[in-house]
Amino acid sequence: MICTAMSTKPSKNLETFENANPERDYTIRIRVPEFTCLCPKTGQPDFATIHIEYIADRLCIELKSLKLYMWSYRDEGAFHEAVTNTILSDLVSACQPRFMRVTAEFYVRGGIYTTVIAEHRKPDWTPPGPVHLP
Repeated sequence: MICTAMSTKPSKNLETFENANPERDYTIRIRVPEFTCLCPKTGQPDFATIHIEYIADRLCIELKSLKLYMWSYRDEGAFHEAVTNTILSDLVSACQPRFMRVTAEFYVRGGIYTTVIAEHRKPDWTPPGPVHLP
């Protein structure tokens, strides 16, 4: 049996691959249930589920690099709002999607839940209309 070693280091390097169907608008949904960063005030860990939804243009995000990217926040202090917007900016920079939404659902801390939603829309992209089936 051949065993290749998995990376043991987090990375901010987001890799992409060519979209096999760039002529079509279709939604890619990714859920990252084990996101962790540190509270910049207390240094205590903050836990979240990160939801990424996007309509690719020419490129898609490669999932192993996304995993290592998310891991890179484990020891960084970040406010919920800032880290959500940074993740969106980094993902948009990497793959230039037609549309992307990042939703960060932070778990309870001191009796308070926080959800932050950030979106990007390509200026020349128009979303398709809803489909209503009988």
